[in-house]
Amino acid sequence: MAKRVFIIHRWEGTPKDDWYPWLKEELEHRGFEVIIPAMPNTENPTIEEWVPALEKAIGEVDKDTYLIGHSVGCQTIIRYLQETDAKVGGVLFVAGWLSLQGLETQEEKDVTEPWLTTPIDFDKIKRLSNKITAIFSLDDPFVPISDSVIFREKLGAKTITEKNKGHFNEEKYEIILNEFLKLANQ
Repeated sequence: MAKRVFIIHRWEGTPKDDWYPWLKEELEHRGFEVIIPAMPNTENPTIEEWVPALEKAIGEVDKDTYLIGHSVGCQTIIRYLQETDAKVGGVLFVAGWLSLQGLETQEEKDVTEPWLTTPIDFDKIKRLSNKITAIFSLDDPFVPISDSVIFREKLGAKTITEKNKGHFNEEKYEIILNEFLKLANQ
């Protein structure tokens, strides 16, 4: 059975945005089954909608299930893992955040407030995936680089800090592919 990979897109994103289609193709060439679920209500992502949507997309979880999140997709994975008791093969976070900077409107602050304030059981998440990698960029306009320390210390993540990658919204990032392949032992 092939290893299954779920890529969870960002706020206001779709499965066709950013690096998702490129990574899907790269991983499928290597024998992975790749699913990029279209998350609901992307203009106003909520824990109550996104976590069940991810749970439904994944279905049965096992050690051959891998999760890749981008931005709020990382938060979705964290909160999904809190709700499940099944171990996953590994998790790759890209521009994941536990705090935010650069929010300009009250609407943005209202959308992110529950994601930022709902408690996280870091120990449980660590137990469900002992292979976690988190990639950050020094010039990310939204994610303070200090979040990398939280991912490393609270989740035991391997953290990678890039330069000049912003919020990782381009069509292709070799670092994401290479780090995922290391995570999946390919």
